[in-house]
Amino acid sequence: MNEDIPGPGPAGAADADAERNDFIRAFVREDVAAGRNGGRVHTRFPPEPNGYLHIGHAKAILLSWTVAQEFGGKFNLRFDDTNPEKEDVEYVESIKTDVRWLGADWEDREFHASDYFDQLYAWAQHLIREGKAYICSLDEEKIRQYRGTVTEAGRPSPDRDRPAPESLDLLERMRVGEFPEGTYTLRAKIDMAHPNMKMRDPLLYRIRRVPHHRTGDKWNIYPLYDFAHGQCDAIEGITHSLCSLEFEVNRPLYEWFIDNLPVPCRPRQIEFARLKLTYTVMSKRKLLQLVKNGHVNGWDDPRMPTLCGLRRLGYTASSINRFAERVGMAKRDSTVDLDLLKWSIREELNREAPRVMAVLRPLKVVITNYPEGQVEQIVCENNPEDPNAGTREVPFTRDLYIEQDDFREDAPRKYFRLKPGGEVRLKHAYFIRCDEIVKDAVGAVTELRCTYDPESRGGSSPDGRKVQGTLQWVSAAHAAKVEVRLYDNLFRVPFPEEGGADFLDNLNPDSLEVITGALVEPALGQVAPGYRCQFMRHGYFFADPIDSRPGAPVFNRTATLKDSWAKLEAGGKSE
Repeated sequence: MNEDIPGPGPAGAADADAERNDFIRAFVREDVAAGRNGGRVHTRFPPEPNGYLHIGHAKAILLSWTVAQEFGGKFNLRFDDTNPEKEDVEYVESIKTDVRWLGADWEDREFHASDYFDQLYAWAQHLIREGKAYICSLDEEKIRQYRGTVTEAGRPSPDRDRPAPESLDLLERMRVGEFPEGTYTLRAKIDMAHPNMKMRDPLLYRIRRVPHHRTGDKWNIYPLYDFAHGQCDAIEGITHSLCSLEFEVNRPLYEWFIDNLPVPCRPRQIEFARLKLTYTVMSKRKLLQLVKNGHVNGWDDPRMPTLCGLRRLGYTASSINRFAERVGMAKRDSTVDLDLLKWSIREELNREAPRVMAVLRPLKVVITNYPEGQVEQIVCENNPEDPNAGTREVPFTRDLYIEQDDFREDAPRKYFRLKPGGEVRLKHAYFIRCDEIVKDAVGAVTELRCTYDPESRGGSSPDGRKVQGTLQWVSAAHAAKVEVRLYDNLFRVPFPEEGGADFLDNLNPDSLEVITGALVEPALGQVAPGYRCQFMRHGYFFADPIDSRPGAPVFNRTATLKDSWAKLEAGGKSE
């Protein structure tokens, strides 16, 4: 396995200076200094509208956007909509939402490859007239056979020397729908012995009797992505075509088209390593399979690496931006640890999210020496990391709930939470001691009877005694009941496809736990969708923007408190 897993240390995270000095920006500076394309910088993000964007696309978007900003240039959004069988307006709208959410602004420069279908068709005719393209009647299987292998040259199509007038006539008849699919293709005439198989007379157009979501039934032929991509860049005046490493092999073909067509601009293609994450798959085909087969609840399922899924999980655009900066630019593929992405949001929420008390699996506590019916308002700090966060009041009463896991009847010697005869601190409130255990008919603990020290309000005692355990709690009479969704990694192994494995075999059966009886501070029962907070000792949570209802929020766990990267950063503690 040739995988690198960079972390946020010196080898894996680019600081601001290193990010500005990566190899892509070095190329751009070189071009600007040399006056290429008039010294302009114009980039684009060219998604295919055949699925939802994922975290890997975020890296590409932010790279093209920030390069344009840093060099005083422009940034386009262009949909490469050349395959109507797989494209949908739903995907177009979702992509625009995601790009805007990340902060990239294409202003009035939203384009589609379909805007240029007439020009691309005219350029196809130009190649035929120049003797550099021909109509081929080989079917898909024969074309594959004739192409040869990486060690053997290909064979020319029997139609390779078809006269230009005949090819022009057939192309027009293909366009108006005279022939069924698979009858003909338009191919470039380059070199059937070329070591790069992309150059062995590649397909330019194929017949597709499918309506297009923008052009309707106008076209019965559609350009291949490889033919449309570079020319669309040239039409728009793109100077730097930044794309992932798998397109490096396509670059000679793009350059051949640019060399052989009267295009108005010559874009420079620069490749960078695509983003791969542990415990994740990035293929849109596989993500679609997860959705269609019901392994997740849609493209925006918070377990998905899609941007809409991460947004619904509670990630912020700023955390995605910082993650992209830390990953940096590389010239070869590598795998980034998923914990680095989690660290980026956890770092932000640790500074900004208010701390609140929540009991996910309640165990009742009755404080026997506390006055019945009395309600006391306990002042709680909102965030110890933020001196301006202020405080709030939380009701304290005789009957409370704590976490079931915070009590052990048969506790080991170094168990510092509540146990028979043991004493703990209730967060912001009092010391309590467990005096009695109440069980049901099958022996399960249902209630604890405790006494409190009235002199210990605020969590300290006048006699100076210390307790080592601090528990969160809620008032039984005032707590709000909410649904909580505990999300974990979608896959149970770091590399779900390692060794040719079927990625579905490595799905994590425990990637989602739904708790319907969680109890939280009363004010949390009224929060609006999109509210973020830290449930003490449980993690960071986000009020689901879709399933939350007035007075009934649903909380998604964005991240746990455990941070494998925290030791690499100074300061910043989580409770």
